[in-house]
Formats: sequence, structure tokens, C-alpha cells
Amino acid sequence: MSVTTIFVSSVQKELAVERRAICDFVEGDALLRRFFHVILFEDLPASDRRADAVYLDEVDRCGVYVGLFGNEYGLAKGAAKSPTELEFDRATARGKPRLIFVKGSDDKARDPCMTALIRRAGAQLIRRRFNSVPELNAALYASLVDHLESTGAIQTRPFDERPCPDATLADLSAPAVAQFVRLARAERQFPLPVGTPVADVLAHLHLLQDAQPTNAAVLLFGCEPQRFLPCAEVRCMHFHGTEVQRPVPFYRVFKGTVFEQVDLALDFVLSKLNRSIGTRAESVQAPVRYEIPPDVVREAIVNAVAHRDYTSPGAVQVSVFADRVEVWNPGTLLPPLTPESLRHPHGSLLRNPRLSEALFLGRYIEKYGTGTLMMIRECAAHALPEPDFAQRGGEFTTAVWRDWLTEKVMAGLGLNERQRRAVTFAKAHHRITNADYQGLVGGSRRTALRELEGLVRLGVFILQGRGRGAGYLVAKECARNAPNAPTTLLGGDEARAANMERKAPSESAINRPKTPTTEQDKNRTKKTSVPRGQTCPEPARAARKKGDIKGTFGVELQAASRQSPGKGATKGPKGPSPSRKEPGAKRKPKGARNVPTVPRAPKPS
Repeated sequence: MSVTTIFVSSVQKELAVERRAICDFVEGDALLRRFFHVILFEDLPASDRRADAVYLDEVDRCGVYVGLFGNEYGLAKGAAKSPTELEFDRATARGKPRLIFVKGSDDKARDPCMTALIRRAGAQLIRRRFNSVPELNAALYASLVDHLESTGAIQTRPFDERPCPDATLADLSAPAVAQFVRLARAERQFPLPVGTPVADVLAHLHLLQDAQPTNAAVLLFGCEPQRFLPCAEVRCMHFHGTEVQRPVPFYRVFKGTVFEQVDLALDFVLSKLNRSIGTRAESVQAPVRYEIPPDVVREAIVNAVAHRDYTSPGAVQVSVFADRVEVWNPGTLLPPLTPESLRHPHGSLLRNPRLSEALFLGRYIEKYGTGTLMMIRECAAHALPEPDFAQRGGEFTTAVWRDWLTEKVMAGLGLNERQRRAVTFAKAHHRITNADYQGLVGGSRRTALRELEGLVRLGVFILQGRGRGAGYLVAKECARNAPNAPTTLLGGDEARAANMERKAPSESAINRPKTPTTEQDKNRTKKTSVPRGQTCPEPARAARKKGDIKGTFGVELQAASRQSPGKGATKGPKGPSPSRKEPGAKRKPKGARNVPTVPRAPKPS
């Protein structure tokens, strides 16, 4: 960035304080000192040159001429014009930007020649009066900022409304403009007909500044937008895991117009998502269902492209992970919006209004602040968690989850670190076995089996296969009605209703008539322990609940009462035949004593 020199012209003795005040003010201002440097004639070093030649050369080299006109004219002996008027004339002849400030309002006290100079300058430009140094500094600051805006050094307009440097109408694509007109007429009843000249379409969309295309025009219809705006691109990456790791398996950079960037980035993401194809029972085309609704992905990408900070050297980044899709864009939310306010009805605040208007006409956005609400609603309809919105380090991030097992959900389920690592592994590899679990977190086979079965009970994993070929898959969605299903995804009233439904007794249990409890009923439900090596005493046998009992050495026997009459069952206490054992019953060790079975308890009268 170049620094512009300011040359201050005045009668030195009369306005010495004001001259020095200007120098100190510019050098002390954080903004102005980045763009300007003040030259005072009295600060110049000694030189073997005439004074008039020196100050006129300084006028030639300066970028801005500042004239301070007071009461004195300052005419030198033998000269037709004073140095102040000579400097003004030289700045006028060289076409320098001139800022004139007149001290005081009593014109009767001025030298007639100075009055004539002020009148001549006033006929060519706008001058300002001041009575004190603070007034002079305030007027000078406003004039210098206006100069910076007019030269493009600083911008107060939104980025998309600024003229694109060095761009002309020849740098825009006429077919792209015609295609936009057709799209806008079909989607939003755009008034201009197809075939309207490019300049007329741009003028209608307010995409011209002094006949020069704006940045928005180049982004929307440019033949090569990245030639003028190199960072206006979308970088798409696909990772097999849940974190950013090198090397990146798939990496694409999409350039072109913003319409092309959005469409290509959406196709990239959808090509990496799981999808199912239905039948042609209802239409010629088979329906395709993606694990994330395409409208949600599209909204996240369009928001990033439309609302990003184009003055930043960063680019929009779209990352597809095993468990989520993240979209990053440079820039933060405009106040008073916050990430949390996006989850509730809110207004639409546009960082790039002209760019957003064209995207609205093409039905890429709605401009009503409803996009994030649609994303939340669609994710809930597909049993997915709500998207996450966050601001980090000057970037805005949107995370759309591919499954319901987010970090927040796993924390609510109480999973330990080993189980979380197993879930991450299963997401990346689509399956995990007992051996995988042992190799991943260590521990024995029994520990791995116990913790994997715990994940199955929680509804996190689904068991597939048996024996050595058994494996565990990540559940596609939260089983909300299962007895052990987590209610983390349910919020507010839904969660409370789900918990009450689980705890409440069934309707049949409520309406079942109560029967008086007899002594035999109490004995039937009472559990009596038997010392090892002893047979069950008669009272204990009578009190045992009918079913499986454990005898000596832990041998499980089947009670004879399990067999119903008419199917080969015999009355009285009789042990089960070896050929009639139920599947899963353990064999009796050699040398073990027979343990009498429990007879059927008589029904209460």
C-alpha cells in the first residue's frame, strides 16, 4: 500500500501553529497515518536550490494539496505573486486534489490579494472555514476520508456494490446473463425478457457503477471471476474418518460463477453420502433417498457463498466426514445475530445484498431468514440431530450430522472413552468386530464382549452375524421407542413424555383385578439359598419358584413341572430325561449327584 504525500501551503509565520497541528494530527491518527505523510516546507533539509524551485517541486510530487488561507498574503519583494498563490496555481495546473481551509470569517481584515485568492479558489472548489485547531482537524479528517473513498483506498459500500477494478463488460458472459434471465423469469417473474442486452440487465440489477461492472456482477456472470477475485472459490474435501487428516482422499476446488460453485459443491457432497433407491411403483423415475436431505446441504453451501466475507483471503470449505458435513466460510454473523438466534425466527441480514438479490431471483435463497429453520425442521423429520452453528476465529461453521450419534448424544449415554473410540471406528469402517475392539482399546475378549453388548443394549450398535463372523454396525437412527433408547435427541416435552411412558405401567396391568395374596403365593416367590454340597430340604423345594434351579456343582436342571400333561410328562417329582433337555442346558459332570427337582406347587383354593 502506497502512502500519499500531503503538501501544506500557507503563510508560514501567520499560520505556523496550524501547519504543525496538521502534521501532528495526521501522524497521530491510526487511520490517516496508514495512507498519508505530511510535508512542511520548514522541515525540508538545506539545499543548494532556490526556495521557489524547491516548494514547487514538492507540489509536483505531492498527492494532495492542502491550502490554509488567513489574513496575510505573504507577497515577497519584487514578486508578482506570493508563494502561497504560486503553489495553488501549480497544484491546479498539475491536477492535484486541492483542499482549501479559510481561517476566520471577517473578510474585511484580510489582505485584498488574499481575498481575491480566496474568491478565485471558491469559484473552482468547495472550501471550508475554521476558527480553531480542533475545527481544522475535524474538517481535514472528513476531507481526507472522502478522498480515500473516492480513490477506492477505503470502502464504505458493501463489497458486492463496489466496482471491480480493471473489469469491463467484455469480461462478462452474455450466455450466463441470458441463462439467468430465463431462470429468474421462471422462478420469480423477472420482468426483463430473454435477449435483453447485458448492460440493461446489469443496470436493472444495480450491478454497474459508472458503467463499470461491480464485484457482484463478476461473481455472478464473469467469464473468469477468479482472475479478479482469486479467493472466490469453494474447496471440497472428503475424509474417511471424523477428523481432518492428511493425505486427503478426495479434494476438489470449484471455480466459476457462484451459481456453478454451489451446484458443483452440492454434487460433490451428495456423491459421498449414502443413499437408497426405491422402486418405480409410483413414477417412471425411481426415488432416491439420501442420508441427509439435499435441501439441507444446499442451504448450508448457499449461505456460505452468499454471506461470506469476500475481502478475506480465505475460501469456502466443504468437508465430508464419516459422521457429518461441515461448511466453513470466512466472516462472522452480522450483529445482532448469534449462532443461537439462528435456531429461532429471525430477520434476514445480508452482508452482500446485490449478490443475494440475484441468488433470490434464481430461487437459491429466500431472503426471509427461514433457511436455518428449514434445516432444523428437515433434519428432525429424517431422525437426525439439529445442525450445529458456531463462530470460531473469524469463520462461521455449519455442521450437518450424518447420524444421530453426536458427541453430545454419546456424552448423554454415559459411554466411556473405549466405547467412544469404538463408535468412531465403526463410523469410519462401517463395522467393528470383537477382535477390532481388542486391537483398538486393548483388554480381554470378555471385556470387549461386555462393552460391545452394552452398546447394543443402548441402541448404539446392531449385532450382525453369529460366532466368529459376528460384527457390530452403527444403528442408523435412534430407536426412540426401545426400552433402553436414549432420549438425548428428544427435547423438552418429548423427552419428559418418553420417560413417563417408560415408567408408567401398561393399561392391562392397571386394569388387572387384584387377587388376595395367600401364604403359598408368598412362599412361591421367596428365594431360599442352598449350601453347596447339600440337597434342597423339603421346605426349600416347596418355596422354589418353578423353573430352572441350580443343584450341586452349579448343574442346571429343568423342573419336571415345565412339562405339561399330555406331552409325555409324568406326575410327581421326576428329573428330566437327558434326551428331553432344553437347548442351552449344561451337561451334568461325571460323579455329580442327582438333585431332586421341585414338585409343582398346588394351586390355591
